Amino acid sequence: MTSKIMMTTALAGVLGLAASMASAQEVRFMCYSDGNECEVYDDVLSRFEADNPGIDVVIDVVPYQAIVENLPVQLAAGTGPDIAKVTDLGGLNEYYLDLTDYVDTDYWDASFADTLNWYRVGDRQGYYGMHSQLTITGAFANATLFEQAGVELPGAGATWDDWAAASRAVAEATGTDFPMAIDRSGHRVAGPAVSYGAALNGPDGPTLSDDGFAAFATQFVAWHDDGTIARDVWAGQGGSTYRDAAQEFINGELVFYYSGSWQVGRMDENVGDFFDWQVVGSPCGPGGACSGMPGGAGIVGFEQTEHPEAVAAVIDYLASEEIYAEVTARTRNLPAHLGVASAGVEYEGVSPAAQAALNGFAAALPDVAPAAFWYQGYAGNRAMYGITVERLSQAIVGELSVEEAVARMEEDLAAAMAETN
Repeated sequence: MTSKIMMTTALAGVLGLAASMASAQEVRFMCYSDGNECEVYDDVLSRFEADNPGIDVVIDVVPYQAIVENLPVQLAAGTGPDIAKVTDLGGLNEYYLDLTDYVDTDYWDASFADTLNWYRVGDRQGYYGMHSQLTITGAFANATLFEQAGVELPGAGATWDDWAAASRAVAEATGTDFPMAIDRSGHRVAGPAVSYGAALNGPDGPTLSDDGFAAFATQFVAWHDDGTIARDVWAGQGGSTYRDAAQEFINGELVFYYSGSWQVGRMDENVGDFFDWQVVGSPCGPGGACSGMPGGAGIVGFEQTEHPEAVAAVIDYLASEEIYAEVTARTRNLPAHLGVASAGVEYEGVSPAAQAALNGFAAALPDVAPAAFWYQGYAGNRAMYGITVERLSQAIVGELSVEEAVARMEEDLAAAMAETN
Protein backbone atom coordinates (compact mmCIF):
# COMPACT_ATOMS: atom_id res chain seq x y z
CA MET A 1 0.00 0.00 0.00
CA THR A 2 1.13 3.55 -0.64
CA SER A 3 1.74 4.49 2.96
CA LYS A 4 3.99 1.46 3.40
CA ILE A 5 6.04 2.41 0.34
CA MET A 6 6.43 5.94 1.65
CA MET A 7 7.42 4.68 5.10
CA THR A 8 10.08 2.37 3.68
CA THR A 9 11.49 5.18 1.54
CA ALA A 10 11.72 7.54 4.49
CA LEU A 11 13.47 4.96 6.61
CA ALA A 12 15.92 4.24 3.79
CA GLY A 13 16.85 7.90 3.57
CA VAL A 14 17.34 8.40 7.29
CA LEU A 15 18.42 5.01 8.62
CA GLY A 16 20.35 3.10 5.98
CA LEU A 17 21.08 0.09 8.17
CA ALA A 18 17.58 0.03 9.59
CA ALA A 19 16.15 0.08 6.06
CA SER A 20 18.26 -2.91 5.20
CA MET A 21 16.92 -4.68 8.29
CA ALA A 22 13.37 -3.70 7.34
CA SER A 23 13.80 -5.36 3.97
CA ALA A 24 15.02 -8.51 5.71
CA GLN A 25 12.06 -8.40 8.13
CA GLU A 26 9.21 -7.81 5.66
CA VAL A 27 5.97 -9.18 7.09
CA ARG A 28 3.08 -9.67 4.66
CA PHE A 29 -0.42 -9.39 6.12
CA MET A 30 -3.31 -10.75 4.00
CA CYS A 31 -6.36 -8.72 5.00
CA TYR A 32 -10.01 -8.48 3.98
CA SER A 33 -12.45 -5.81 5.12
CA ASP A 34 -16.10 -5.91 6.12
CA GLY A 35 -15.84 -2.13 6.27
CA ASN A 36 -12.62 -0.20 6.85
CA GLU A 37 -10.59 -2.71 8.87
CA CYS A 38 -7.59 -3.01 6.53
CA GLU A 39 -7.34 0.77 6.22
CA VAL A 40 -7.30 1.14 9.99
CA TYR A 41 -4.71 -1.63 10.41
CA ASP A 42 -2.54 0.13 7.85
CA ASP A 43 -2.71 3.31 9.90
CA VAL A 44 -2.02 1.87 13.35
CA LEU A 45 0.75 -0.42 12.08
CA SER A 46 2.57 2.57 10.64
CA ARG A 47 3.12 3.55 14.29
CA PHE A 48 4.35 0.04 15.03
CA GLU A 49 6.85 0.39 12.18
CA ALA A 50 8.07 3.70 13.54
CA ASP A 51 8.80 2.03 16.88
CA ASN A 52 10.26 -1.08 15.21
CA PRO A 53 12.35 0.11 12.26
CA GLY A 54 13.60 -3.40 11.57
CA ILE A 55 10.10 -4.58 10.60
CA ASP A 56 8.07 -3.53 7.54
CA VAL A 57 4.44 -4.66 7.50
CA VAL A 58 2.93 -4.87 4.01
CA ILE A 59 -0.85 -5.18 3.98
CA ASP A 60 -2.24 -7.08 1.00
CA VAL A 61 -5.96 -6.27 0.76
CA VAL A 62 -7.97 -9.11 -0.80
CA PRO A 63 -11.65 -10.01 -1.22
CA TYR A 64 -13.14 -12.21 1.48
CA GLN A 65 -13.50 -15.02 -1.06
CA ALA A 66 -9.70 -15.11 -1.36
CA ILE A 67 -9.44 -15.78 2.38
CA VAL A 68 -11.93 -18.63 2.13
CA GLU A 69 -10.75 -20.24 -1.11
CA ASN A 70 -7.20 -19.14 -1.96
CA LEU A 71 -5.52 -18.89 1.43
CA PRO A 72 -5.90 -22.59 2.37
CA VAL A 73 -4.42 -23.58 -1.00
CA GLN A 74 -1.48 -21.21 -0.53
CA LEU A 75 -0.83 -22.50 2.99
CA ALA A 76 -0.90 -26.12 1.81
CA ALA A 77 1.62 -25.23 -0.90
CA GLY A 78 3.86 -23.34 1.54
CA THR A 79 3.35 -20.02 -0.25
CA GLY A 80 1.01 -18.27 2.19
CA PRO A 81 1.47 -14.88 3.86
CA ASP A 82 3.08 -14.29 7.24
CA ILE A 83 -0.14 -13.04 8.84
CA ALA A 84 -3.79 -13.14 7.80
CA LYS A 85 -7.20 -12.12 8.99
CA VAL A 86 -9.22 -15.36 8.99
CA THR A 87 -12.67 -16.67 9.85
CA ASP A 88 -12.07 -20.44 9.57
CA LEU A 89 -10.60 -20.27 13.05
CA GLY A 90 -10.09 -23.92 13.98
CA GLY A 91 -10.01 -25.19 10.43
CA LEU A 92 -6.62 -23.64 9.65
CA ASN A 93 -5.04 -24.54 13.00
CA GLU A 94 -2.44 -26.90 11.51
CA TYR A 95 -0.75 -23.93 9.83
CA TYR A 96 -0.75 -21.49 12.75
CA LEU A 97 2.35 -20.10 14.40
CA ASP A 98 2.28 -20.76 18.15
CA LEU A 99 2.79 -17.39 19.84
CA THR A 100 3.28 -18.86 23.34
CA ASP A 101 7.01 -18.12 23.56
CA TYR A 102 6.63 -14.58 22.24
CA VAL A 103 3.70 -13.04 24.18
CA ASP A 104 2.57 -12.49 27.77
CA THR A 105 0.18 -15.43 28.05
CA ASP A 106 -1.29 -14.17 31.32
CA TYR A 107 -2.35 -10.98 29.55
CA TRP A 108 -3.81 -12.96 26.64
CA ASP A 109 -5.73 -15.24 29.01
CA ALA A 110 -7.18 -12.28 30.89
CA SER A 111 -8.00 -10.35 27.71
CA PHE A 112 -9.37 -12.97 25.31
CA ALA A 113 -10.50 -15.87 27.55
CA ASP A 114 -12.79 -18.31 25.72
CA THR A 115 -12.14 -17.04 22.19
CA LEU A 116 -8.60 -18.41 22.44
CA ASN A 117 -10.09 -21.91 22.33
CA TRP A 118 -11.65 -21.26 18.92
CA TYR A 119 -8.14 -21.39 17.43
CA ARG A 120 -7.10 -24.62 19.23
CA VAL A 121 -7.54 -28.15 17.90
CA GLY A 122 -6.58 -31.48 19.44
CA ASP A 123 -3.15 -31.39 21.04
CA ARG A 124 -2.37 -27.98 19.52
CA GLN A 125 -3.37 -25.97 22.58
CA GLY A 126 -1.09 -22.95 22.30
CA TYR A 127 -1.77 -19.26 21.67
CA TYR A 128 -2.55 -18.93 17.99
CA GLY A 129 -5.08 -16.20 17.28
CA MET A 130 -6.08 -12.77 18.49
CA HIS A 131 -9.83 -12.42 17.92
CA SER A 132 -10.06 -9.02 16.27
CA GLN A 133 -13.77 -8.80 15.49
CA LEU A 134 -16.39 -10.44 17.65
CA THR A 135 -19.68 -10.76 15.84
CA ILE A 136 -23.09 -12.11 16.68
CA THR A 137 -25.98 -12.88 14.42
CA GLY A 138 -29.28 -11.12 14.92
CA ALA A 139 -32.10 -9.32 13.20
CA PHE A 140 -32.75 -5.85 11.80
CA ALA A 141 -36.31 -4.55 11.60
CA ASN A 142 -37.64 -1.71 9.45
CA ALA A 143 -39.31 0.27 12.23
CA THR A 144 -40.84 2.75 9.79
CA LEU A 145 -42.78 -0.01 8.04
CA PHE A 146 -44.08 -1.31 11.37
CA GLU A 147 -45.25 2.21 12.24
CA GLN A 148 -46.92 2.69 8.87
CA ALA A 149 -48.69 -0.66 9.22
CA GLY A 150 -49.83 0.08 12.76
CA VAL A 151 -48.21 -3.14 13.97
CA GLU A 152 -46.20 -3.18 17.18
CA LEU A 153 -42.66 -4.49 17.11
CA PRO A 154 -42.61 -7.82 19.01
CA GLY A 155 -40.86 -7.35 22.34
CA ALA A 156 -38.32 -9.23 24.39
CA GLY A 157 -38.88 -12.97 24.38
CA ALA A 158 -40.77 -12.92 21.08
CA THR A 159 -40.54 -16.16 19.13
CA TRP A 160 -39.71 -16.83 15.49
CA ASP A 161 -43.41 -17.49 14.96
CA ASP A 162 -44.25 -14.09 16.50
CA TRP A 163 -41.84 -12.29 14.18
CA ALA A 164 -43.04 -14.23 11.13
CA ALA A 165 -46.66 -13.30 11.84
CA ALA A 166 -45.83 -9.66 12.52
CA SER A 167 -43.61 -9.37 9.42
CA ARG A 168 -46.30 -10.87 7.19
CA ALA A 169 -48.85 -8.42 8.59
CA VAL A 170 -46.57 -5.45 7.98
CA ALA A 171 -45.67 -6.54 4.45
CA GLU A 172 -49.33 -7.03 3.56
CA ALA A 173 -50.40 -3.67 5.04
CA THR A 174 -47.62 -1.68 3.38
CA GLY A 175 -47.22 -3.53 0.09
CA THR A 176 -43.62 -4.42 0.94
CA ASP A 177 -42.08 -7.11 -1.26
CA PHE A 178 -40.73 -9.48 1.39
CA PRO A 179 -41.68 -10.10 5.04
CA MET A 180 -38.41 -11.82 6.08
CA ALA A 181 -34.99 -12.90 4.82
CA ILE A 182 -32.04 -14.80 6.27
CA ASP A 183 -28.59 -14.77 4.69
CA ARG A 184 -27.76 -17.84 2.62
CA SER A 185 -25.19 -19.15 5.06
CA GLY A 186 -24.85 -22.22 7.26
CA HIS A 187 -23.50 -19.99 10.01
CA ARG A 188 -26.52 -17.70 9.81
CA VAL A 189 -29.12 -20.41 10.23
CA ALA A 190 -27.24 -22.15 13.03
CA GLY A 191 -28.53 -19.80 15.75
CA PRO A 192 -32.18 -20.28 14.76
CA ALA A 193 -31.59 -24.05 14.56
CA VAL A 194 -30.16 -24.05 18.10
CA SER A 195 -33.19 -22.07 19.24
CA TYR A 196 -35.37 -24.81 17.77
CA GLY A 197 -33.48 -27.37 19.85
CA ALA A 198 -30.63 -28.45 17.57
CA ALA A 199 -27.71 -29.79 19.61
CA LEU A 200 -25.18 -29.69 16.72
CA ASN A 201 -22.87 -31.79 18.90
CA GLY A 202 -24.78 -34.85 20.08
CA PRO A 203 -23.86 -37.91 22.16
CA ASP A 204 -22.21 -39.49 19.11
CA GLY A 205 -20.50 -36.34 17.88
CA PRO A 206 -21.40 -33.54 15.44
CA THR A 207 -24.88 -33.86 13.96
CA LEU A 208 -27.22 -32.08 11.56
CA SER A 209 -30.13 -34.50 11.89
CA ASP A 210 -31.49 -34.43 15.44
CA ASP A 211 -35.11 -33.55 16.16
CA GLY A 212 -34.33 -29.90 16.85
CA PHE A 213 -32.48 -29.38 13.58
CA ALA A 214 -35.19 -31.23 11.66
CA ALA A 215 -37.87 -29.02 13.26
CA PHE A 216 -36.04 -25.88 12.18
CA ALA A 217 -35.48 -27.22 8.66
CA THR A 218 -39.20 -28.04 8.33
CA GLN A 219 -40.24 -24.54 9.39
CA PHE A 220 -37.55 -22.83 7.31
CA VAL A 221 -38.66 -24.59 4.12
CA ALA A 222 -42.35 -23.94 4.92
CA TRP A 223 -41.68 -20.21 5.23
CA HIS A 224 -40.09 -20.25 1.79
CA ASP A 225 -43.08 -22.12 0.40
CA ASP A 226 -45.66 -19.67 1.77
CA GLY A 227 -43.74 -16.49 0.90
CA THR A 228 -42.79 -15.49 4.45
CA ILE A 229 -39.08 -15.64 3.56
CA ALA A 230 -37.67 -14.07 0.39
CA ARG A 231 -37.21 -17.11 -1.82
CA ASP A 232 -34.48 -15.93 -4.21
CA VAL A 233 -31.89 -15.43 -1.46
CA TRP A 234 -31.63 -19.21 -1.01
CA ALA A 235 -33.26 -20.62 -4.14
CA GLY A 236 -31.49 -18.30 -6.57
CA GLN A 237 -27.98 -19.67 -5.91
CA GLY A 238 -26.26 -22.99 -6.42
CA GLY A 239 -24.14 -25.18 -4.19
CA SER A 240 -23.04 -23.53 -0.96
CA THR A 241 -22.57 -20.06 -2.44
CA TYR A 242 -23.04 -17.23 0.05
CA ARG A 243 -25.72 -14.59 -0.51
CA ASP A 244 -26.97 -11.90 1.84
CA ALA A 245 -30.13 -9.80 1.68
CA ALA A 246 -28.68 -6.54 2.96
CA GLN A 247 -29.44 -4.62 -0.22
CA GLU A 248 -33.09 -5.63 -0.15
CA PHE A 249 -33.33 -4.33 3.41
CA ILE A 250 -31.49 -1.10 2.52
CA ASN A 251 -33.88 -0.58 -0.40
CA GLY A 252 -36.90 -0.83 1.92
CA GLU A 253 -38.09 -4.07 0.29
CA LEU A 254 -37.79 -6.17 3.43
CA VAL A 255 -39.47 -5.96 6.85
CA PHE A 256 -37.23 -8.27 8.92
CA TYR A 257 -33.65 -9.19 8.02
CA TYR A 258 -31.61 -11.79 9.91
CA SER A 259 -27.89 -11.22 9.46
CA GLY A 260 -25.42 -9.91 12.04
CA SER A 261 -23.51 -7.17 13.79
CA TRP A 262 -21.03 -6.68 10.92
CA GLN A 263 -23.86 -5.12 8.87
CA VAL A 264 -24.33 -2.15 11.22
CA GLY A 265 -21.83 0.08 9.43
CA ARG A 266 -23.42 -0.71 6.09
CA MET A 267 -26.89 0.11 7.39
CA ASP A 268 -25.67 3.31 9.00
CA GLU A 269 -24.01 4.48 5.80
CA ASN A 270 -26.55 3.38 3.22
CA VAL A 271 -29.96 3.68 4.86
CA GLY A 272 -29.44 7.24 6.11
CA ASP A 273 -32.76 9.02 6.55
CA PHE A 274 -34.62 6.69 4.20
CA PHE A 275 -36.27 4.88 7.12
CA ASP A 276 -35.78 4.08 10.81
CA TRP A 277 -34.22 0.71 11.56
CA GLN A 278 -33.57 -1.18 14.76
CA VAL A 279 -31.60 -4.22 15.89
CA VAL A 280 -34.02 -6.63 17.55
CA GLY A 281 -31.77 -9.55 18.49
CA SER A 282 -32.47 -13.23 17.89
CA PRO A 283 -36.04 -14.50 18.26
CA CYS A 284 -36.71 -17.43 20.58
CA GLY A 285 -37.52 -20.92 19.40
CA PRO A 286 -39.55 -23.81 20.77
CA GLY A 287 -36.30 -25.24 22.12
CA GLY A 288 -36.37 -22.43 24.70
CA ALA A 289 -33.25 -20.63 23.51
CA CYS A 290 -33.07 -17.18 21.93
CA SER A 291 -29.62 -17.72 20.51
CA GLY A 292 -27.60 -16.10 17.80
CA MET A 293 -24.29 -17.44 16.54
CA PRO A 294 -21.03 -15.86 17.69
CA GLY A 295 -18.29 -15.47 15.18
CA GLY A 296 -16.03 -12.94 13.64
CA ALA A 297 -12.45 -12.83 12.52
CA GLY A 298 -9.03 -13.15 14.05
CA ILE A 299 -5.45 -12.26 13.28
CA VAL A 300 -3.09 -15.26 13.05
CA GLY A 301 0.49 -15.92 12.04
CA PHE A 302 1.70 -18.96 10.12
CA GLU A 303 4.49 -21.40 10.89
CA GLN A 304 5.95 -21.05 7.42
CA THR A 305 7.03 -17.47 8.12
CA GLU A 306 10.76 -16.68 8.07
CA HIS A 307 10.25 -14.06 10.79
CA PRO A 308 8.30 -15.60 13.70
CA GLU A 309 9.40 -13.00 16.28
CA ALA A 310 8.39 -10.14 14.01
CA VAL A 311 5.03 -11.78 13.24
CA ALA A 312 4.36 -12.29 16.95
CA ALA A 313 5.34 -8.69 17.70
CA VAL A 314 2.85 -7.37 15.12
CA ILE A 315 -0.02 -9.49 16.46
CA ASP A 316 0.82 -8.70 20.08
CA TYR A 317 0.81 -4.99 19.24
CA LEU A 318 -2.69 -5.28 17.78
CA ALA A 319 -3.74 -7.20 20.91
CA SER A 320 -2.59 -4.44 23.28
CA GLU A 321 -5.56 -2.87 25.03
CA GLU A 322 -5.00 0.68 23.80
CA ILE A 323 -4.57 -0.28 20.14
CA TYR A 324 -7.38 -2.84 20.27
CA ALA A 325 -9.75 -0.22 21.72
CA GLU A 326 -8.81 2.29 19.02
CA VAL A 327 -9.28 -0.20 16.19
CA THR A 328 -12.63 -1.35 17.60
CA ALA A 329 -13.92 2.21 17.84
CA ARG A 330 -12.78 3.12 14.33
CA THR A 331 -14.02 -0.06 12.65
CA ARG A 332 -17.36 -0.23 14.48
CA ASN A 333 -16.97 -3.82 15.61
CA LEU A 334 -17.81 -5.59 18.85
CA PRO A 335 -14.75 -6.18 21.06
CA ALA A 336 -13.59 -9.67 21.98
CA HIS A 337 -11.04 -8.09 24.32
CA LEU A 338 -12.63 -8.33 27.78
CA GLY A 339 -10.93 -5.20 29.11
CA VAL A 340 -12.11 -3.12 26.16
CA ALA A 341 -15.61 -4.59 26.40
CA SER A 342 -15.91 -3.84 30.13
CA ALA A 343 -14.74 -0.25 29.65
CA GLY A 344 -17.26 0.30 26.85
CA VAL A 345 -16.62 1.57 23.35
CA GLU A 346 -17.41 5.02 22.02
CA TYR A 347 -17.66 4.32 18.32
CA GLU A 348 -16.33 6.95 15.96
CA GLY A 349 -18.51 8.61 13.34
CA VAL A 350 -21.68 6.61 13.92
CA SER A 351 -25.25 7.78 14.16
CA PRO A 352 -27.30 7.31 17.33
CA ALA A 353 -29.09 4.44 15.56
CA ALA A 354 -25.79 2.67 14.87
CA GLN A 355 -24.53 3.20 18.41
CA ALA A 356 -27.78 1.74 19.75
CA ALA A 357 -27.53 -1.16 17.29
CA LEU A 358 -23.99 -2.06 18.34
CA ASN A 359 -24.97 -1.87 22.00
CA GLY A 360 -27.97 -4.07 21.22
CA PHE A 361 -25.82 -6.74 19.62
CA ALA A 362 -23.39 -6.63 22.54
CA ALA A 363 -26.28 -7.05 24.96
CA ALA A 364 -27.36 -10.23 23.14
CA LEU A 365 -24.06 -12.03 23.73
CA PRO A 366 -25.13 -13.50 27.11
CA ASP A 367 -28.06 -15.23 25.32
CA VAL A 368 -25.76 -17.24 23.05
CA ALA A 369 -26.31 -20.94 23.78
CA PRO A 370 -23.37 -23.21 24.65
CA ALA A 371 -24.04 -25.23 21.50
CA ALA A 372 -23.49 -22.12 19.40
CA PHE A 373 -20.18 -21.35 21.13
CA TRP A 374 -19.08 -24.94 20.56
CA TYR A 375 -20.05 -24.79 16.87
CA GLN A 376 -18.07 -21.62 16.26
CA GLY A 377 -14.92 -23.26 17.63
CA TYR A 378 -15.39 -26.65 15.97
CA ALA A 379 -12.66 -27.23 13.37
CA GLY A 380 -15.10 -28.96 11.00
CA ASN A 381 -17.77 -26.26 11.09
CA ARG A 382 -17.05 -24.95 7.59
CA ALA A 383 -17.91 -28.32 6.08
CA MET A 384 -21.09 -28.41 8.16
CA TYR A 385 -22.05 -24.90 7.02
CA GLY A 386 -21.67 -25.90 3.38
CA ILE A 387 -23.67 -29.10 3.82
CA THR A 388 -26.47 -27.17 5.54
CA VAL A 389 -26.76 -24.60 2.75
CA GLU A 390 -26.65 -27.10 -0.10
CA ARG A 391 -29.21 -29.54 1.30
CA LEU A 392 -31.62 -26.92 2.68
CA SER A 393 -31.58 -25.22 -0.73
CA GLN A 394 -32.48 -28.50 -2.42
CA ALA A 395 -35.45 -28.83 -0.09
CA ILE A 396 -36.51 -25.24 -0.77
CA VAL A 397 -36.53 -25.72 -4.56
CA GLY A 398 -38.25 -29.10 -4.30
CA GLU A 399 -35.39 -31.37 -5.35
CA LEU A 400 -35.59 -33.14 -1.99
CA SER A 401 -38.20 -33.41 0.74
CA VAL A 402 -37.19 -31.99 4.11
CA GLU A 403 -36.81 -35.51 5.47
CA GLU A 404 -34.57 -36.47 2.55
CA ALA A 405 -32.52 -33.28 2.92
CA VAL A 406 -31.90 -33.88 6.62
CA ALA A 407 -30.92 -37.49 5.96
CA ARG A 408 -28.53 -36.39 3.21
CA MET A 409 -26.99 -33.84 5.57
CA GLU A 410 -26.09 -36.57 8.01
CA GLU A 411 -24.67 -38.75 5.23
CA ASP A 412 -22.62 -35.82 3.91
CA LEU A 413 -21.35 -35.05 7.40
CA ALA A 414 -20.30 -38.66 8.00
CA ALA A 415 -18.41 -38.64 4.70
CA ALA A 416 -16.73 -35.32 5.46
CA MET A 417 -15.64 -36.52 8.89
CA ALA A 418 -14.31 -39.79 7.46
CA GLU A 419 -12.33 -37.88 4.85
CA THR A 420 -10.90 -35.55 7.49
CA ASN A 421 -9.95 -38.44 9.77
